[in-house]
Amino acid sequence: MRAYEFSGGTAVVTGAASGIGEALAVQLADRGSSLALVDRDGDRLAAVADRIRGAHPRLEVDTYVVDLADEVATDALGAALATAHPGTTLLVNNAGVALGGRFDQVTLEEFDWVLAINFRAVVRLTAALLPVLKANEGAHLVNVSSVFGIFAPPGQAAYAASKFAVRGFSESLRHELADDGVGVTVVHPGGIRTRIAETARLGSGVDAEEVAAGREQMAKLLRIPPEKAAAQIVAAIEARRPRVLIGLSAKVPDLLVRLRPGTYWRLIARGIAARGGAPK
Repeated sequence: MRAYEFSGGTAVVTGAASGIGEALAVQLADRGSSLALVDRDGDRLAAVADRIRGAHPRLEVDTYVVDLADEVATDALGAALATAHPGTTLLVNNAGVALGGRFDQVTLEEFDWVLAINFRAVVRLTAALLPVLKANEGAHLVNVSSVFGIFAPPGQAAYAASKFAVRGFSESLRHELADDGVGVTVVHPGGIRTRIAETARLGSGVDAEEVAAGREQMAKLLRIPPEKAAAQIVAAIEARRPRVLIGLSAKVPDLLVRLRPGTYWRLIARGIAARGGAPK
């Protein structure tokens, strides 16, 4: 495929009110993309949109405040985006949430909440916008998985399940859409300094001491600025790269999983402990 052209098309970005999504919105606008930005945090989303409009007054910047855990609302969003933005050439499914706790410490409702946002919303929005992407020559799809879509640590069964699902969905779509000229990139960020640890839910069965320890450990691991992650994703979109590993915290585990598929966690846990974490 030829290089992706940013200017002239519309980019739909979910989870755009902060973190990687916000940084992506800014950098895509800098490249000339009009934007349709989605998030559940209306105040933060409005602030991001206003800042971009001020820097790029000629670009169209629309916002949609939707909770992607609500499947009816997500379907309505997909239909609205397809109708209002027929010039969409890029869809970035970036929105995500986290849930801490062992499988026996979380409820099925809490588990399903993660799957609804991290995976099913990706599928639903892709289904709604795929006809639009196919109709626009040179379109591209980006699905943000995680380093936890490469390896699965204890205490992250829901999150890892959702991110492995995003990875498999993306890889299959890449093969299916090759003849349609639609590129697909799956992104595996490592420790990106976003609000995901701050906003993560903890399972109903997790005690207060575990909550505090888990948040402290996660904060130590989130070191990469979201702007740096976004720049790598934008470069991958332009080059039509199928897969992006962001940071050594993604690249090293990827290698270890390949070398030690059954016993990689022992090595990764040692590395985390050496950096100040305390995995169990």
